[in-house]
Amino acid sequence: MKIIILVPIYNDWQSASKLLEEINSNIAGLQSQFSIIIINDASTDQQSINALNTENLQSIKIINMKENRGHARCIATGLKHIFEKEEFDYVIPMDGDGEDRPEEIKNFVEYLNYTSDKPIVGERVKRSESLMFKFCYSIHKILTFAFTGQSIKFGNYTCLPRTTVEKMINDKATWSSFSGALTKLEKDRSIVSSIRGTRYFDPSKMSFKNLIIHSLSIISVFKLSVLIRSIFFLIVYLFLIHQNISAIMLIPIPLIILLIVLVFSISKRENLELLKNSLSNISSIDNIK
Repeated sequence: MKIIILVPIYNDWQSASKLLEEINSNIAGLQSQFSIIIINDASTDQQSINALNTENLQSIKIINMKENRGHARCIATGLKHIFEKEEFDYVIPMDGDGEDRPEEIKNFVEYLNYTSDKPIVGERVKRSESLMFKFCYSIHKILTFAFTGQSIKFGNYTCLPRTTVEKMINDKATWSSFSGALTKLEKDRSIVSSIRGTRYFDPSKMSFKNLIIHSLSIISVFKLSVLIRSIFFLIVYLFLIHQNISAIMLIPIPLIILLIVLVFSISKRENLELLKNSLSNISSIDNIK
């Protein structure tokens, strides 16, 4: 069984080096062939991988991008490259900073014995971020469920069979949101518990603005559901207003309209043509091992 671990990186080479050694240690004894593909998202820092222990890894490649396009598009490009250029049975996308814990890879592999034909998602059961981040994330989950009907409790850390990778690289939503696209394309998913780890080095570079864009990108995959649910909500709301409910209840209406506008605006990030041509953004491929 050939498994490729896909890791997007922007400048965080110290973490990438530690991650490779942690993966190497945690896959020891597993009856599978593991390879690593790092997507270098046009890092401004000099590329430097200093992993001394990689004896359990079949190969390590770094795909260097010409232009920085962001986390989701790195993964989308990586999936397309892997499907077209590599031999594999499964792909495990994971963050390169330690927040996706390498010790959980064995959980994915063990679960393949029971469900080899459908994607496995690492559903978050515990997070390690600040209270403010956890609060914002809870708001995101509530809004997502309320306006799309989807409960999405996983990120990039998944295990995808070849059939799912093929679906992903042929759907425009993958270019904007990995978890949103996977939820849309694969209704039947297996679940393993996943604990959000702590970063190996330095604080998170995720800004509040990027967090909002990330949330809206997921919701925008289901923009028609958002529109239908919003219209229904507004009709009920206006009916209550008509029944002489306090005028203060009018306040959320502009917020709902703003959400609809933002969702449809963010949905323009979805682009199948750019996804199909994403390999043209690769400048070079370094074979580290």
